[in-house]
Amino acid sequence: MPKINDLNLNNWKEYQDILTDSLWIIGERDKSGSHKGDYHGNFIPQIPNQLMRRFTKRGDVVLDTFLGSGTTLIECKRLGRNGIGIELLPKIVEMAKQRISQETLFDSKDKLFSTILIANSARSATRKKVEEVLKNHNKQNVQLIIMHPPYHDIIKFSDRSDDLSNAKSVQDFLKLFGDVISNFLDLLEKKHYLAIVIGDKYTNSEWVPLGFMAMQEALNCDGLMLKSILVKNMVNNRAKRNQENLWRYRALVGGFYIFRHEYILLFQKK
Repeated sequence: MPKINDLNLNNWKEYQDILTDSLWIIGERDKSGSHKGDYHGNFIPQIPNQLMRRFTKRGDVVLDTFLGSGTTLIECKRLGRNGIGIELLPKIVEMAKQRISQETLFDSKDKLFSTILIANSARSATRKKVEEVLKNHNKQNVQLIIMHPPYHDIIKFSDRSDDLSNAKSVQDFLKLFGDVISNFLDLLEKKHYLAIVIGDKYTNSEWVPLGFMAMQEALNCDGLMLKSILVKNMVNNRAKRNQENLWRYRALVGGFYIFRHEYILLFQKK
């Protein structure tokens, strides 16, 4: 199998900070540099950092189909990777551009590109735009795709009908999300990885296993095999911050458990 990262496994003991277990217990969010935790719904920088170091090499291309405030592309600049981010909402793109521009390159000699597209990731026209970006930089494929979609309607990001957080039902959400996966699968280089970061939801007194549903949606796409289901702890959740006792009481009354985890679903292209 061709080498897909820069790790020297002759010195494998030197990589103690690279996680290899399926349970990721990560403490405080990395807020160094231009990373901030003020955008409700963005994931912690440690997630793309771990994925890029494990599954890409310096100079590779990383695609984030739900860019948000720019966390993935900030990590791309830090680690010497090229980045393409797609974001639906123009106002969020402006925030992302500002933060990414403030981040320092891994090496000033690196000729890296960092491109943000304001677009809908489910549309074929968006894939064509990504293809144009790759062609302009003499690239044919991406080496890692990271997807951190809305967890359906837990957080409403806009009033737009094409926003996944406004999908009318879980099935509608899954259909739209499946369209995003299939839209970009051809651009992922063979034997390389797709990561989906997603959590479950609780609706009408019922736990909805959104993560496993999204996993099945990915497996329905021809050409992907599941490599790992990673469970990451969730700490300092904004919706529950300073309300620990209230949520504990609700859990005791309602006969449920409080969300403390989300999933990183890892697939490899055959």
